[in-house]
Amino acid sequence: MTMNKPTIEEVLTPKPEARPRIYAYTIADAAHHGQLKVGQTTRNVKQRVAEQLKTAAIQNFTIELDEPAERDDGSIFTDHEVRAALVKKGFENTMLEWVRCAKADVATVLAELRTGDRLGGTHHETFGLRDEQIDAVNKTFAYYQSIWAEDAFAAPRFLWNAKMRFGKTFTTYQLAKKLQTKRVRWKTLGHPTWKTMWTLTAGNTCRAQRGVTLC
Repeated sequence: MTMNKPTIEEVLTPKPEARPRIYAYTIADAAHHGQLKVGQTTRNVKQRVAEQLKTAAIQNFTIELDEPAERDDGSIFTDHEVRAALVKKGFENTMLEWVRCAKADVATVLAELRTGDRLGGTHHETFGLRDEQIDAVNKTFAYYQSIWAEDAFAAPRFLWNAKMRFGKTFTTYQLAKKLQTKRVRWKTLGHPTWKTMWTLTAGNTCRAQRGVTLC
């Protein structure tokens, strides 16, 4: 019996015709200080928010966030999931769709819902390597491959003469990904406070970028 392979349309998650968006806005008054209204609509966000507030003649509002309610696989999530995730992080759902949090907190939750990852703090932005970081990764990768071509069990070393603010942790992580490394052991020396900050940075980098376990 011959089995037909599924088409790409059958494999991918179906996308609904109307693409919902998650929005968050603030109202500049004492009653709503430090809070965001987190909602969802399939219409133009500015128009939808203006309609909501028109009856109360509220004009001192600011739309802080307007993003697709869509995961990386094409499926969608709801504003209920966004608020529930914020509450799970410890933010107060003060009333209905209002949450006591900041724009960055909502953006972090959106990134988590899109990717399925748990991010630390408000690390929701993605970014790429700079030219000098790409050069470091490529040169190191090529050197490692040349050593392993001669001895598959060798443990090559490659020194980066990198100054402060080079981005050594992030660049090393990208090298680990290129080498398809599954586990990385990080080692740092110094004052306990710096160790803690460094560990948080490394952990957030791994969680934000995915694919490597921090040991």
